[in-house]
Amino acid sequence: MNKVENRAERFFQQMQGKRVAFCGIGGSNLPLIKIFAQRGAVVSARDRRGYQQVQQAAELEKMGVRLVLGDGYLQDLTEEVVFRTPGMPYHLPELEAARRRGAAVTSEMEVFMDLCPCKVYGVTGSDGKTTTTTILAKMLAAAGKKVHLGGNIGRPLLPDIWQIGPDDVAVVELSSFQLISMRRSPDVAVVTNISPNHLDVHKDMQEYVEAKENILLHQNAFARTVLNLDNAYTAGFAGDVRGSLYGFSSLQRPERGAFLSAEGLLVMTDGGQEFPVLRAEEIKLPGRHNIENYLAAFCALWGDVAPETMAQVARSFAGVEHRTELVREHRGVRWYNDSIATTPSRTVQGMLSLFPQKILLIAGGYDKKVPFEPMGQPVVEKVKTLVLIGATAPAIEKAVREAPGYREGAPVILHAATLEEAVRLCGKYAQPGDIAALSPACASFDMFPNYETRGDLFKEYVQKLP
Repeated sequence: MNKVENRAERFFQQMQGKRVAFCGIGGSNLPLIKIFAQRGAVVSARDRRGYQQVQQAAELEKMGVRLVLGDGYLQDLTEEVVFRTPGMPYHLPELEAARRRGAAVTSEMEVFMDLCPCKVYGVTGSDGKTTTTTILAKMLAAAGKKVHLGGNIGRPLLPDIWQIGPDDVAVVELSSFQLISMRRSPDVAVVTNISPNHLDVHKDMQEYVEAKENILLHQNAFARTVLNLDNAYTAGFAGDVRGSLYGFSSLQRPERGAFLSAEGLLVMTDGGQEFPVLRAEEIKLPGRHNIENYLAAFCALWGDVAPETMAQVARSFAGVEHRTELVREHRGVRWYNDSIATTPSRTVQGMLSLFPQKILLIAGGYDKKVPFEPMGQPVVEKVKTLVLIGATAPAIEKAVREAPGYREGAPVILHAATLEEAVRLCGKYAQPGDIAALSPACASFDMFPNYETRGDLFKEYVQKLP
């Protein structure tokens, strides 16, 4: 048994006979519930949903897992170890009470970071983190590495801990909810940008920013940190970097890092020398925000992946599903699915920056208590027809109507009760040569379980257009 297996085995041996609670029976916890039960822990699985709504409830009961379901699912949280699901607020009173009682309150990603035997590349940010994480994984795989991709991107990695070798690499997307309680940082930490987000869960913007900075605060002198120099929040983290700092910018030349030159080249600078990697126009993914994602990736992988390999991926990678994804061209109208755009900044820097003409935009959704004023003027300038759905529809309309340059009918503002109705309205108003897009600027939870479901349904409705 190698040292890696020893660490994982030792941890799970310590869990034998311990009472372990999993709060939330979702994607990151469900595989762990089964593993801990199989490894001899006394497991309880807790969830606000009822028995019929919980996936694999009957199977879990057969494995000896105690289910605590319904509104009071966090009452009597007396277990010795408590795993919270990433979206659960860290300072929830029930979790604070468990800590005071001496329980170990942790998460899948925290334990993975403790046990992971290989180099870890971690990515966080308000926008662009999924695309940047995927780019890193593709570049490392193209360089011949065995890559383990997971975290907030949708796949827990702790269940795979026995398959990870010391020469492999792990690439993890990290949300503020995962980072807020972490006391171990990745070997390479990337922060793409920060803008207001998840203020419905975090107590204020300061807590959200501090959670993001946690990705680098526990690094050592041999680590690498990659920061966006064009973002005030991320640039402000530079003073807390303990290892090597690489900055990226589309506006300035960093001392060490990557930048977009006036000639349209993506250039690395290190040790006083400049190394052009490729031209911006060669990148297959459209948009200035994707240029920044590649600049961040170059900084993270410089010295680990050859520049030619990085350029090859940039020329060939067509993007991640639900991110400026071309669904179809129908009657001369191109339809794009950008369901991943769950913040105003993501919609503005992404879909609203891609095309020379004004577009038809479907926006709105769950209210994360994020201000929409920064979105108002870009919508006035870049949108001809705005179709609003969801809880935030009134707030977005107000921001647009109060924006400089707005006049009645420019853009046309419509409301729809459902996403399907919104697609039909866009189809009615669109002309040949138009661009129609779902780029909500909001989370999906008021109408859908997640942004993937929202994007899948959007694509289904677009395909059904007469």
